[in-house]
Amino acid sequence: MKKIVTLLCLLAFLQIIAQAQPERPPADRPNIQGLKIAFITKQLSLNTDEAQKFWPVYYDFGDKARKIRQEQKDDEIAFEEKMLAERKKFKVEMKKILGGDDRVNKSLTLDRDFNNAIKKELETRRDQRLQKGLNKQ
Repeated sequence: MKKIVTLLCLLAFLQIIAQAQPERPPADRPNIQGLKIAFITKQLSLNTDEAQKFWPVYYDFGDKARKIRQEQKDDEIAFEEKMLAERKKFKVEMKKILGGDDRVNKSLTLDRDFNNAIKKELETRRDQRLQKGLNKQ
């Protein structure tokens, strides 16, 4: 009797572990970083010269923003002040690279625009899958 109970517990435990494994994304899923680069390059109409100067500054700003977020996660005002200072530095650097204020200001909002576009695309795909599932029934 003990062996049967032990065996059933083991099988139940293995079943839980098997279901907890993360699903691997398909190999054909597009690279989000590549999509982001293409999106930003297109939105800012970057030429080759501008792109070579733009991306190091952009990535540096992103790294600094992440670091500030980690360091100031408990102090909202300090976080906002440091982020504002970094955004001002970023804007000065972008003005040297991009020239016009329109492109510089646009560069400050492109992360949010890209994230919104991705969310919208994912919602559309989810709705299509749900619709397909409803049509099968």
